[in-house]
Amino acid sequence: MKQVSFGVLLACALTAVAGVVAQVPPPKDAEAVLSKSYTGKSYSPYAGRGFPSRPFWGDTHLHTDISMDAGAFGNRLGLDAAYRFARGDEVVSTNGTPARLSRPLDFLVIADHSDNMGFFPDLRAGERHIISDPTGRDWYERIKRGEGVGVALELIGLFSQGKFPPSLVYLPDSAPYKSAWAKTIDAAERYNDPGRFTAFIGYEWTSLVTGNNMHRVVIYRDDGRKAGQTVPFTTIPPQGSTNPRDLWKWLADYEKKTGGDVLAIAHNGNLANGIMFPLTKQYDGKRLDKTYVTQRARWEPLYEATQIKGDGESHPFLSPNDEFADYENWDIGNLDVSVAKTNDMLAGEYAREALKRGLAIEARLGTNPYKFGMIGSTDSHTSLATAGEDNFFGKHTGAEPGPERMSHLFMQTDAGSIMGWQQVASGLAAVWATENTREALFDAMARKETYATTGSRLMVRFFGGWNYTKQDLNSRQPAFAGYAKGVPMGGDLTAAPSKKSPTFMVYAVRDPIGANLDRIQIVKGWLEGGKTHEKVYTVAWSGDRKKGADGKVPPVGNTVDVKSATWTNTIGASELAVVWTDPDFDPEQRAFYYARVIEIPTPRWSTYDAFRFGVPLPEGVPTSTQERAYTSPIWYTPAKAQSGGKKHRRRK
Repeated sequence: MKQVSFGVLLACALTAVAGVVAQVPPPKDAEAVLSKSYTGKSYSPYAGRGFPSRPFWGDTHLHTDISMDAGAFGNRLGLDAAYRFARGDEVVSTNGTPARLSRPLDFLVIADHSDNMGFFPDLRAGERHIISDPTGRDWYERIKRGEGVGVALELIGLFSQGKFPPSLVYLPDSAPYKSAWAKTIDAAERYNDPGRFTAFIGYEWTSLVTGNNMHRVVIYRDDGRKAGQTVPFTTIPPQGSTNPRDLWKWLADYEKKTGGDVLAIAHNGNLANGIMFPLTKQYDGKRLDKTYVTQRARWEPLYEATQIKGDGESHPFLSPNDEFADYENWDIGNLDVSVAKTNDMLAGEYAREALKRGLAIEARLGTNPYKFGMIGSTDSHTSLATAGEDNFFGKHTGAEPGPERMSHLFMQTDAGSIMGWQQVASGLAAVWATENTREALFDAMARKETYATTGSRLMVRFFGGWNYTKQDLNSRQPAFAGYAKGVPMGGDLTAAPSKKSPTFMVYAVRDPIGANLDRIQIVKGWLEGGKTHEKVYTVAWSGDRKKGADGKVPPVGNTVDVKSATWTNTIGASELAVVWTDPDFDPEQRAFYYARVIEIPTPRWSTYDAFRFGVPLPEGVPTSTQERAYTSPIWYTPAKAQSGGKKHRRRK
């Protein structure tokens, strides 16, 4: 008898069983066999899933050599290098250093300055119409001698104060300007790869009111056929204006003319000297009215809460009871440091205070103009979108890696100075979208389903509702309950059910190649008796630390070895999650809530510099940092005030 192996017998048996099973008819009602507590309609919970399943990572604020200040600082990398770097390629920086991201970005907005777009490449080339002007020739010769940083600061100062030589202005109807814009559009079209990498068409509207920063990044949902029908809005009259109201009119005119879609993102406000988020009147003395608040709410759904020029979430002066409000603040003066900062300016500059002001304005005028979501971006002028502490290439080419960049003067005037080490390795925009396309990402930005990080790629989800439970978290797929029972970050809660307080479900997972998590906090702001208030609740934390009577949790510890610029994940948690109910809820009070997730300490970029270049840290420089994320808020509006909470963005 021929021998048959056990494996063959087993295979035959399994085949026979499979044949029998295949003949068993399915239940008449397939859904009837599913547990009543299971909310899916199919056994596979992912079948039919229509909500975003992952965050996409990007930078919405990057400058190339087309921007006149970036070029003057020495940037020699153009549009192609910026896109190749963002999608993961290795490039050589202007100072000759090979550079590459740890992981590619998913999307990029090259936001070169709208004013004088294309001027610097012509200045560098010594175009006749530029060097025939005495000032143009002086700049040209100084740049050739390697004095570009000084030229850049002079350009910024003259432009900030409205004194840029008229003969050297590139107006948007000029041929060189139109050529630069066409090149910008063409590059975005060439690198846009739907599903893999999104290249948005965009620019930065560079409003400066006597040095006070009012910049906005404009992003198009559209392709070049629509974006190319107009040129960017600028600030120099008669074509341009420094007033945001005029930018919003330009945005409306663009959509009316092309049938396209655009939005604007306000630059972080810590260089605005108080005019970014007015409470009663604009910088020009004109009082806020219904037109202002409705237009701002419509056109500016997002705020750049963190970037290289400082973090903009909050400030110790504004939030004295928040021990984490002192993160990388820039509070010296305005953009060109022509006017020193005073404490009374701070409330008009930081995100948390703006969110509070929005509640008060909504109660007065019916619409909240500062109902924005949070994102971070770099505002790098090197063409390199680097936000990692261990891979930071600085604000501009004069601040790329080198042994002296920490101790050089970044900016100095009679009003104050900024040192090189005060640059911040920040930040990134995280967008919860259904796919990596211009349309899906733009729509997610418009609905504010976004969050900001200071450079880490930790994952955060934040939902608000009235009926979340711990079981929703224990499912390990909390997003299903998150969307089914409430709203995600950027959403609105309806009027409170009787005798119910809102519940918030928040969970965070560490960056796969990053640091463990220290804690999750929920920041609440509310309006009571005509005055705004805030409170920070620590709702989840790692380890066995105990919350004190003051509601604060002790520090997580610090594993950073400064000498070797290393750290370990022996403290903290890889993930944190909680369902939290507001213990102080009043259904009659307008309120907002957002989550702040903080990592354990890791080496700051300056510590990496000290180790790699073998130089001492300047006195007073922090050796470690605690990277963090800020989610977009969730707003609560009482029933009697619901008319002011309507949506202001339309989607096609």
